[in-house]
Parts: sequence; structure tokens; C-alpha cells
Amino acid sequence: MTGVEQLEARIGSLESCIVAFSGGVDSSLVAALAARALGARAVAVTAISPALATGELDGARHVAVTIGIRHETITTAELERAGYRANDRDRCYHCKSELYDRLSELAGRRGVAAVLSGANADDAGDWRPGLAAAAEHRVIHPLLEAGIGKEEVRRLARELGVPSAEKPASPCLASRIPYGTPVDPAVLARIDRAELALKELGHRVLRVRHYGARARVELDAPELAALTSEARASIVAAVRETGYSEVEVADEPFRSGSLNAAFTRRLVVAG
Repeated sequence: MTGVEQLEARIGSLESCIVAFSGGVDSSLVAALAARALGARAVAVTAISPALATGELDGARHVAVTIGIRHETITTAELERAGYRANDRDRCYHCKSELYDRLSELAGRRGVAAVLSGANADDAGDWRPGLAAAAEHRVIHPLLEAGIGKEEVRRLARELGVPSAEKPASPCLASRIPYGTPVDPAVLARIDRAELALKELGHRVLRVRHYGARARVELDAPELAALTSEARASIVAAVRETGYSEVEVADEPFRSGSLNAAFTRRLVVAG
């Protein structure tokens, strides 16, 4: 059996499912496989909250239509959870607990057999407290179970014609806030405005890190290498317009999971 066939067989054995669906490549691949394996017995559900970046919901809707899966939305209230607002290193646990509480309730009401996520094998080597929340809710991770990492995820997504196959990772807006700095809706909205302003300038892979009145803009290596002094000035001006008084364009390229990487290294040393 091919990788696609194996994954379809695993998902097909579940009889019905809800896919936790962000529209990113991982959850999109799982949703595409679920649509192939289960047809109308699969539904993709996107959670809406202040931490969802502008444009992500529209992107998820487009993917769902393209891959042929029924798509619904729910509203989550992670900001009502003290552990999430405190933004300690277990923030994702509280966020995913809220998400999986809602999805599990939905599955229970409808008699759906399982909730699926897009977690892949590469996630197992990172600091992912959200996986603990998933385990508590018995969420199934088909890609992780099959040992499929990000590179293979993108290859399979291309094979199946998933439109988000090359989509850059876009975690929740709270991931731009350093651990220990409280999360609140106003901060999330400011980060969202700043990143949207940079996307309107034509930048594609970026993060705006929030440090109070100061913003640190990170671009991926190709964009950073091509950045002119005029483009740098445009970035600074655009981000200042969104409410930041100080704007820094990082000289180092953006790297996904950089906040977690430093923490994970400390865990290894301490262990």
C-alpha cells in the first residue's frame, strides 16, 4: 500500500470523524484523506477566536471546497482560561484543551466516532503541550501515528492537489507573544494588523514579535536577503502605523518554533 492508501485505510476504519481544521498543510492533508475515506461522514471544523489571523478562515474555506469536505466553524473561548491568558510555557495546553473540549462536545452530540488532528511526526520532537491536551481527549493523529513528517506531508499534499501544500506555517497569533507576557485581545489585534500590513506590502513568510511598545519583524531568509533599505523603511513605517512606537527588523531570518527551541534546549540540559 502507498502512504496515501495506508492513511485512508486508517481514517476509513473510524466510520466518521471531525477534523480539527486550520487550513494549514497538515490539517488540510488529513481533511483531504478523510474526505476520500469517509465522504459525507467527515467534516472539517475551524475554530474562530481573537487568536486567528485575518485571512486564515477564508483560506480554510477555500481548501475545504477544493478538497471536497464539508466545512463548519465553531467559536472557542481560550481567552476565558486563566492558564491561556497567563501565557506560560503551557499556553498551548490550555488553548488545545478549549479546542478539543468544543470538538469533543460536537462529536458527542452528533455521534461522530473520532476527532482527528494534523499533528505530524516532527511535532513529537518539539515542545508541544497541546499534544497532552489531545491525549486527554483521545484525539487521533493519523500523520503522527504513521511517522510522517513535514516534508512528506507536503509531498502527499501536492500529490492529492491540496491547495495549501506550500502554505507557510501560521500558528495562532499568541505565538508572537513571549512566554510570561499576558495574552489579551488588544495585543492579538495589534499583532494581526501589523502582520496584515506587511502582507499587503508583499511579504509572505513573516512574524511580528510583540514586546510591549516594541515590535520585532522577522522575515524568512530569501526575503531578508533581498530586502533593500527602502523596503526596510516601508516595513518600519507600516508597523508603526498599527500602534508600535519602536520597530526592529531582525537581521537573522525567521525560524519557526524559535521561542520553543530555546526552552527545549534548557529542558535537555536540565535533564
